[in-house]
Amino acid sequence: MTSKAAPPPDAADPGALSPGPTPEAFVQVQQSAEFAALRRSHHSFAFPLTIAFITWYLLFVFLSNYAGGFMGTKLFGNINVALVFGLAQFLSTFLIAWFYSRHASTKLDPQAEAIKSRMEADA
Repeated sequence: MTSKAAPPPDAADPGALSPGPTPEAFVQVQQSAEFAALRRSHHSFAFPLTIAFITWYLLFVFLSNYAGGFMGTKLFGNINVALVFGLAQFLSTFLIAWFYSRHASTKLDPQAEAIKSRMEADA
């Protein structure tokens, strides 16, 4: 069996191995206002959306269990309220993933990249 992985850098070459940031540097960044803003930006988006989705999902489950007559109401043809609610669950999941992806790429990633770049420059 052959390995296509590159050989490890030569330990005798001081430029080959970068020690990277120290644990203290990580603690310092974690306590910084910049990192707090990144965390706040993530939490202010993720928590409300998570609560909304869980509420939406539980509404579907409760209506399915306790409002069978309503959920069985035919809207057109053989399509009833339950089917529409069920398919809307998939749609909302994809929309949330898309919204989060957009939020992460426009707000979170630039902030995280700035923190990462600063840490790598200091290392």
